[in-house]
Amino acid sequence: GFPFGEYSYLSGLGYKIAGLVPFTIPLSWFYLGISSYLLARGGLLGSRTSWWRHGIALAIGALLLMSWDFVLDPAMSQTAMPFWYWHTPGAFFGMPYQNFAGWFFTGILFMSVAATFWKGNDYVQGLTRSHLTLPLVIYLANFAFAMMMSLASGIVTPVLLGLAVGATPAVFCWLATPANEAAIPKIPSVKQPQLSMVKVTVTPTSTSD
Repeated sequence: GFPFGEYSYLSGLGYKIAGLVPFTIPLSWFYLGISSYLLARGGLLGSRTSWWRHGIALAIGALLLMSWDFVLDPAMSQTAMPFWYWHTPGAFFGMPYQNFAGWFFTGILFMSVAATFWKGNDYVQGLTRSHLTLPLVIYLANFAFAMMMSLASGIVTPVLLGLAVGATPAVFCWLATPANEAAIPKIPSVKQPQLSMVKVTVTPTSTSD
């Protein structure tokens, strides 16, 4: 349904929540979404404008998340052992373009919520390359798994597209992340004007007739 398009899950991915969605689906998109956002955020720590860094990180993170679907969806729906099927096959290897737009904007929404909870968090503000090694491994491992399934079925174009706009940018984001905390540029804080207290002493004066 909205915003991804009409599709249904088959058996094979575990227990279905409310009989509709296997529990493994939201779990996998959750940790891939977190990994994608952290990689995008870390790769932009060199920017000194926080609002710009935040907005671009959301867009890049959502792109990384969507790119995973380029290789995942054909591997899971167009091979000899499908795990879901589209009610109306789309133009891109059976997938409707709506699916990619849905995941991109869902990714932005999900990462915006995560960023709100992490606002001011020292860990996110001080990400280094070593912090992002695990997110990178998670992203590339899941990408490689779907890629091998697609290639084994002769599906090549989505894999090349995913490599171009997903796996490669993820590695570049990791490389662009500061190697250590000393390399993270400090954003100068704006000093707030302080009001000084002035003590006024009133001395009574006497008047004579």
